[in-house]
Amino acid sequence: MKRRRSDGEDKGKKKAFLPKDEKIIEAERQKEKEERILQSISSTNTTAPTVPKTFFEKQNRKRVYVILENAPLETVKSGREFYLLNGDEHKNILAKNNLDPKDYRPDIVFQTLLTLFDSPLNKAGLLQVYVHTQKNVLIEINPHTRLPRTFNRFSGLMVQLLHKLVIRATSGSEKLLAVVKNPVTDHLPVGCRKIACEYQEDKPPVDLMKYITEKDMKDGPVAFVLGAMAHGSIKVDYAEESICFSNYPLSAAAACARLVSYFELLWGVV
Repeated sequence: MKRRRSDGEDKGKKKAFLPKDEKIIEAERQKEKEERILQSISSTNTTAPTVPKTFFEKQNRKRVYVILENAPLETVKSGREFYLLNGDEHKNILAKNNLDPKDYRPDIVFQTLLTLFDSPLNKAGLLQVYVHTQKNVLIEINPHTRLPRTFNRFSGLMVQLLHKLVIRATSGSEKLLAVVKNPVTDHLPVGCRKIACEYQEDKPPVDLMKYITEKDMKDGPVAFVLGAMAHGSIKVDYAEESICFSNYPLSAAAACARLVSYFELLWGVV
């Protein structure tokens, strides 16, 4: 005769399976979240200019390279999920580790990237962006990438990238964002001029259009280095010179907007 299970045994069995079920549900939710992000950033523009890939293409195509230095992109685990560490939402975590919330402003990176990728210069295939984080992680962003329009989705995308190291288009194997090897100079064309841009009180601003023409950068590739942080100065050893092109301190987004607009005028991009 079969023994009937007591209520206690049934409850115990159900409880044993509960954690596994929760993990499956959580994994499915995370997968759906990642798929939504991928669909939102995959470009559907089939007429977009091709991105130079070979050494010859990079060497012989005029392009502006923008390198965003000291980007505060770092992940943190809160509860069961990972988030992009920022001063507004993770004040307690930062305080426990004696970190200044002002140094963790990933929204600056988000605003700057939107400015760059929405520009006609990028849509014309004449712009390439690299992001170098405070943790020495170098990120290459495909010009065809459609960045998320909200900061929450951007944060989810960066968390996914920093953990998986590459984000591919939903259709095909094209890399949209990828963590690449340092240093950034290995990804620039040979002979590419590298100029740091930052506000300097003791240095008069240059006329950028005149500067570009005089330095013979009108037709060749040129790289500009800008800081993607709230305060402080950029200190890089690969920049050949440092310039200032405004009488006032500008945000990274405002500086990039001014920079790309000069080249759009110079190269007739409308």
